[in-house]
Parts: sequence; C-alpha cells; structure tokens
Amino acid sequence: MNEEYDNTTNKGARTGLYRPKLSFYHPNAKGTGCALSMELHPAHDQTDGSIMAQFANQKTIGNRNAANPTFSRFDWENSICVKLDFTDLTKMLQVFRGECESLEDGKGLYHISPRATTRIVLRHVLEPLSGYSLEVYRNSGGPADGTSARIFLAPNEASGLAAAVENSLGVICFGIPTVVPHDTTAYRREVKGMRNVSAA
Repeated sequence: MNEEYDNTTNKGARTGLYRPKLSFYHPNAKGTGCALSMELHPAHDQTDGSIMAQFANQKTIGNRNAANPTFSRFDWENSICVKLDFTDLTKMLQVFRGECESLEDGKGLYHISPRATTRIVLRHVLEPLSGYSLEVYRNSGGPADGTSARIFLAPNEASGLAAAVENSLGVICFGIPTVVPHDTTAYRREVKGMRNVSAA
C-alpha cells in the first residue's frame, strides 16, 4: 500500500483484527481519480467466500512539490462497496485473460438488493492507453441517487490482480484448509473388499 495516498487508519492492526488488503491509488491533476481496495473473505461455516471491493473517488488533488507537500486524498466515507462472489470473479478473470473483451458484452454484472442496484463494468481498452477500465455504478432509487466510480488498471496491475484473484479462489470456495477428523472405517472396509475381489 502506498502510504502517500492512504487516508485510512491502522487501528485494527493494534487490536489484531487488521485484514490485509490489495489497494490501488490513482489520483490525477483533475481531481477525477479513484482508489480501489480489495479484501479477501474466505468461506467459513455456512457463509460463501468473496472479495470485497471498495471504490473511493478522489477527494483532493494535493501538491507534492510544495514547500509543505500535500497528497491526494480519497473519499472513503462515501465509497462504493461491492461483494464479488465466485461467479463475478471468474467472469472478471475471463476479461483479464483475454477470453472476452468485457463483462457480458459490455452490459456488465448486476447486483440487485432492496436498497440499491449496482452495475459492475470491466473492459479491456486500447486507447488512449492499453489497460483495463473497472467501473461501478450504483443507484438507490431516484434519478438523483446515482453514484459511480472508475479506475484504470495498467496491464501489469491487471495481471497481478488476476493472479491474486485466481490464487484466492480455493479459500473463496472452500475456506481455509483445516483437518476435520472423521470416521473412515466404512471406506477402509470397502477398499479391503475390493482388494479381496481382485485377488480372487
């Protein structure tokens, strides 16, 4: 995480509750940049695993060359948070791998809840720069209730993110591996019977 653009606290780190995140901070001189934070939630008990993606639009521009340098800040208080499940992530991997140019032929993925409708768009772009545009649009009801955020991922960032997501799918599907003792007597009896039949 680049501390220049981090306006979150590490209070959780002191209590042992801090969850590592993969973050991208892309401010620009126009103040229209965006930050993206991704947090892995392994499956557990009866809960499916996911990656929580949080988008925060740029709040201030900052000036690193001033006598007292200031850095761009992002509006985490009004961020858009999206839960990406197995299906969402595997479809995003198809775009990153070049199997398709965009999610659902540009229509994106829809998450619909009683409170809001969220559309997630991921597309490969070539102009003006090669990379991937990841966008999120949320509407809570009326035409004035819409919010959106967009971050551009360079090819190396997209490649790294794809690798991280792919390597996370195991714990997203099955949780953190643990040994659960179980009775294998029936299995051993069945295998022994099969061996006896083969010997006969």
